[in-house]
Amino acid sequence: MNAPATAQQLQPSASRYATHEVRNQAAPATGFNAFDGDAVLTAAVARHAPWAAEGASRLGRLAGDEGVQELARLANKHTPELKTHDRYGNRIDWVDFHPAWHTLMGLAWEHEVPSLAWNATGAHPHLARAVQSYLWNQVEHGVGCPTGMAYAAYAGFQAEPALKIWADKVRGTRYEFSRAEVAHKPSVVIGYAMTEKQGGSDLRETQTTATYSHAADYHGAVAHWYELTGHKWFCSVPQSDGFFTLAKVAGGVTCFFLPRTLPDGSHNRFFIQRLKDKSGNRSNASSEVEYSGTLAIRVGTEGQGIREILSHAHLTRLDFAVGSAGLMRQSLTLALNHCATRAAFGGALAHQPMMANVLADMAVEVEAATLLALRVARATDGIGRDERETAFARVATPVAKLFNCSRAPAIAYEALQCHGGNGFIEENPMARVYREAPLNSVWEGAANMMCMDVRRALRKDAHCLEALMADARDVRGQHAGFDRFAGEVATLVQAMVDDEYLARPASEAIARLVQGAELLRHSTPEVVDAFMHTRLGGNGTHWGTLLGTLGPNTRAAQARAIVDRAQVVR
Repeated sequence: MNAPATAQQLQPSASRYATHEVRNQAAPATGFNAFDGDAVLTAAVARHAPWAAEGASRLGRLAGDEGVQELARLANKHTPELKTHDRYGNRIDWVDFHPAWHTLMGLAWEHEVPSLAWNATGAHPHLARAVQSYLWNQVEHGVGCPTGMAYAAYAGFQAEPALKIWADKVRGTRYEFSRAEVAHKPSVVIGYAMTEKQGGSDLRETQTTATYSHAADYHGAVAHWYELTGHKWFCSVPQSDGFFTLAKVAGGVTCFFLPRTLPDGSHNRFFIQRLKDKSGNRSNASSEVEYSGTLAIRVGTEGQGIREILSHAHLTRLDFAVGSAGLMRQSLTLALNHCATRAAFGGALAHQPMMANVLADMAVEVEAATLLALRVARATDGIGRDERETAFARVATPVAKLFNCSRAPAIAYEALQCHGGNGFIEENPMARVYREAPLNSVWEGAANMMCMDVRRALRKDAHCLEALMADARDVRGQHAGFDRFAGEVATLVQAMVDDEYLARPASEAIARLVQGAELLRHSTPEVVDAFMHTRLGGNGTHWGTLLGTLGPNTRAAQARAIVDRAQVVR
């Protein structure tokens, strides 16, 4: 029994390496078009902005391109690096990025993700631009921050004649990473620096101060320059060409625009203290900054800064609602692809009964979120031209920002569950999406702030509630459950106007009301029926708090039809 092994016995068996063969791993989610394959998105563009379909298709191809997905991975793996000084000891306050970041920025600018709304000549330019942002948020989320801020900044530049050159440059489509003065750049990147340590979202607590310096010609118009002193706790994209910011003048919060490079080519006194080490959005630099004798141009009148900044906050909030819907769509796409191409328990994972329930439930939620965001974008196209759409946008924008941003983490979480352990590995894009999902909910005002704005709009202008109810009345009679729910929402909203305690449930109910109306207009019977039976309450809904809890009112065949509608990768 202890005899030495023979030479033949020591020879390795050919079957020894059989376990090295990789089997039953999901296929990569590549080679698809995130626009052409999206039934909801293509139909929305065909209805309202058919002229934008070609550009959306070009951008949609990037989301499914293997090389572009690799750029997104690299940009998030090799995070920004702060350079406070050059090698000679000169203060430079700059940020270095991996080349992948700059390539992605170039692609976003080329495809007009920041600028389409301001460059377009066709109908519904804001909706068309929302589609671009929705698609871009399936490419790389960190670049979605500077694209959204550049989009909103154009509206801010309209208030100040001295900033006309910035309005022209922010519409540019060729990205350039340099510290050149605005006149010498093909386009510009814009940042916002509002919040401070002690105040957070309460901008009235701004402690930064500004003192008048001088008036001078600035690219053909008189600019009123002030010197700023103070700190900002959150300044995203600190390498931007310029920033909107707030400071107090004689106690009144005032809006300013701060160029990084001054007209004489010198660099403004803008000191980056450190970069934030964030949970997600890692490709993008966020920072703390100090102003000390920093020059900035007053925007609007002294003491009206919060009102001024809110004039373009509408657009950033819309962009967050759109971006979160895009992130939800990416989560769903990744989950559908994984489950369709990986087998378990004798068949494709997607065909297992409980998984079919999960995927269908996710698809309903994503479609509803997408239609909500696009409905607000369409209302934005009517601001100032249509009284009803203006009132609708005033209340529905914070609703959509609240709701979509709050639902994105739930969808990302469930999509990660669909992947199992594979989704928790950084090589898998699902891990990046999961870390990204909560971010939009805390930028530009967290959930309670949005509900406060919803309530403020309803208290200030009775036309807002009228516009919401009119939108629901347009589809009255198509579904009894929706008609009942619309009546309940009107009662709850009126109670919320009188009592802030009810602001969150009322705001969520408004979101579901708008989603339900849009689904009745534009979706399939399978999706509509599942949404109405599960999202709008009432007896016997059998919808739990987790996704994948569609009850007996939604049968397996109906769930399969919903999943088929949601497929992008085929």
